[in-house]
Amino acid sequence: MTPETTYLLIGLGNPGREYRDTRHNFGFMVIDRIIVRLNARGMKVQSKAIVTTATYEDRKLILAKPQTYMNLSGQSAQGLLNFYKIPVENMLIAHDDLDIPFGTIRIRPKGGPGGQGGMASTITQLGTKDFPRLRLGIGRPPGKMNPSAYVLQNFSREEMKTVSEIVDRAADAALEFVKNGLNSAMNKYNGAMEL
Repeated sequence: MTPETTYLLIGLGNPGREYRDTRHNFGFMVIDRIIVRLNARGMKVQSKAIVTTATYEDRKLILAKPQTYMNLSGQSAQGLLNFYKIPVENMLIAHDDLDIPFGTIRIRPKGGPGGQGGMASTITQLGTKDFPRLRLGIGRPPGKMNPSAYVLQNFSREEMKTVSEIVDRAADAALEFVKNGLNSAMNKYNGAMEL
């Protein structure tokens, strides 16, 4: 497998059991779903991330969950890209997004951090905003709630009914990106789910 046929899929989140079901861990949930689906093997710690590898459609996948806490996630992204010599366009970062309604997925070829600390860290570490990302909508916090408190809350009971479907759809989108490219993934999966 060459670097051109190797893909790095990173889910952003916070390590630790207490954060497992929080909105901020949407990215981790997507990576976990792909790991189960592809029966990925060989978990190890590398570049401050938990890393598992899998093969999909004759391509090698590096599946990573940074363990640095959200706002330092870029350290893992940079370390893994450099180690595996993967072109930045073969990296997809899945993360929660306050600016998108819950149940909506937006895949983009590039963009700013949008207030997401893990994305800000990744952009700073890589020195570019030009890399694919899979944004998972969590919606705005209710009332005057502080966004940093909101993202660290568990999904509501109502939201939990559809979280698994959203994670499934996001996993489909990530694998579509690997198999058929970014445009195909955007055309098929961008938009709101029927909730």
